[in-house]
Amino acid sequence: MSGLDSPEISAAYDAVRSDKDETNWLLISYAGATGNKMALTKTGKGGLAELAGELDDGQVQYAYVRIEYANDAESKRVKFALVIWIGENTKVMRKARVSIESGDVKRVLAHHSITVDANEKRDLDEKEIVARLRKAGGADYNGGRG
Repeated sequence: MSGLDSPEISAAYDAVRSDKDETNWLLISYAGATGNKMALTKTGKGGLAELAGELDDGQVQYAYVRIEYANDAESKRVKFALVIWIGENTKVMRKARVSIESGDVKRVLAHHSITVDANEKRDLDEKEIVARLRKAGGADYNGGRG
């Protein structure tokens, strides 16, 4: 499966999903300029802002992010998002393979509430993503205020 079945990716996925681990994102990139082998590039604890700083404008990358937000003073929700990053300087043939290869990535990083298609770092605005997660989650105890 193009490297997606590696133990490093599996361990990073489990870490992001774990309530006992501070890791809240992982990033998968192509291992080389040619070919379709993917590898774990990095993990982090700094949320969407830190992840956005790691994205490469010349690559297709896939990220899995844990996002925590409060519905009210008494409750906290944890949701997961899959980010499909297509940098603006990515080669055309690499872009063309996203529709095929993203299906494999979605099978490996299976448990996510939303998919975020991004080609600019501003597409990873936390406030907008939390609003999308609230809508996807059904019950909105925040009165529709995002």
